Amino acid sequence: MKPAHNLRIATYNIHKCRGIDRRVRPGRIVDVLSEMDADVIALQEVVSLDGGTREEDQARFIAEQLGFEYRIGENRRHLGGAYGNVVLSRLPFAHVQNYDITVSGREERGSLRADLMLDEINVLHVFNVHLGTAFAERRHQARKLLAPEILSHAELHGARVVLGDFNEWAPGLASELLAHHFKSAEEPRSPSRVRTFPAIAPLLRLDHIYFDPALKLKKLTLHRSRRSLVASDHLPLVADFRVLLSPD
Repeated sequence: MKPAHNLRIATYNIHKCRGIDRRVRPGRIVDVLSEMDADVIALQEVVSLDGGTREEDQARFIAEQLGFEYRIGENRRHLGGAYGNVVLSRLPFAHVQNYDITVSGREERGSLRADLMLDEINVLHVFNVHLGTAFAERRHQARKLLAPEILSHAELHGARVVLGDFNEWAPGLASELLAHHFKSAEEPRSPSRVRTFPAIAPLLRLDHIYFDPALKLKKLTLHRSRRSLVASDHLPLVADFRVLLSPD
């Protein structure tokens, strides 16, 4: 029998740490993430301003408060700071790369790849994604993601997880393509369980988690707490996996 590793992975669009009360409070995001107790966290819409207060460098502040390592994939500048996706991890980072999946004429978008060491041999490839808001835009971005340069890259030898904010208000090509190549953490017979937006009264399934068969899904949770209902306009998704490892 192959050895296994238990892992909790989460995705959360933190909306620049701006809550439904319009207040920017990175500390509330830290509180929500602490409640979840995940090993690997994919964040979207993070602003990190160098030279400002500790809380204005949101990626660093959140990581330091949690005691995690972090990497940021900058997709554009926002108010003088880096803006994009962030991966936080208790596991060591082996490699990080940010891929440009921007469609001409639309807002800059990216997919942040983080290769994490499960042990001395096994690597987990995490792809933190934030797709665009237009239907045609997402079609192009889904094809870019599945191309040999990104998700189908020849150097990817470990299990892959693709997660984040896919911005699909209804099932579309991006969801169909990814579900064809990966397993989906969502239960298709119970779509209401994974509605993540808007946080206070979720109606839409914008956030998703897809994964390779080497990961066995144990449980998927929509994290709802008093803090998570106000900290951002999205709710976090949390997936518990049993990762099958390759022996020496």
